[in-house]
Amino acid sequence: MSDENGFFGEAVAEQYDGASDPEFRHDVIEATVDVLAELAGGGRALELGVGTGRIALPLARRGVPVHGIELSRAMVARMRAKPGGSEIGVSIGDFATTEVEPEARGGGRFSLAYLVYNTIMNLTSQEAQVSCFRNVAKHLEPGGCFVVEVMVPELRKLPAGQNVVPFQASETEWAYSVYDVTTQAMTCHYIEISADGRGTRSEIPFRYVWPAELDLMARLAGLRLRDRWEGWSRRPFADDSAAHVSVWEKPAD
Repeated sequence: MSDENGFFGEAVAEQYDGASDPEFRHDVIEATVDVLAELAGGGRALELGVGTGRIALPLARRGVPVHGIELSRAMVARMRAKPGGSEIGVSIGDFATTEVEPEARGGGRFSLAYLVYNTIMNLTSQEAQVSCFRNVAKHLEPGGCFVVEVMVPELRKLPAGQNVVPFQASETEWAYSVYDVTTQAMTCHYIEISADGRGTRSEIPFRYVWPAELDLMARLAGLRLRDRWEGWSRRPFADDSAAHVSVWEKPAD
């Protein structure tokens, strides 16, 4: 997983909450929190990649105790500066392997763990993604749920012989993804032109993953699929869905 200085350091943390993506809209956040609060069922929640608290803070305001795992201290500092941010416990580390100490989780396990906004793809190898599922399973109480929100790979948009999918274009900003179908690696490239005409370029590596592959990872960790929707509205997942919210459950027995 990318270290905080490489991708999620102070420069990214400073502007992260100002993103214009739909996931940052109030109605989208509320819909997300509605589902997560229901799935928590009065228990504790663990957010993997808690970031600046986009989801953790409103979920905590619903009365759900939230603990986070986060690699970037800069992102955590931004959350701490917000109202209620100091109440969210955080374990610093890679969420594929970092274990929350028993005293930090209240001596028990979590009824809910969740990964939102494509964050599972920040783990750039299949091995790391499998480890993430196994790590979550260790933290969940019997009957607890693991929720992942992630895109469906856009390979159907690739013309024959090409490997690039543009997803943003304006007079000052361009963004595109480069796919490697042999390794399921995906790199997002961002180019921005400032008011003085200077350009900046950055890139972030990901590993795209298919719904069926995630189901197998869950089975390897002892979890079973409970629900899959195309979004937080709980509309059924379909062949043309661009993303999915999947819920796996740790068997009560």
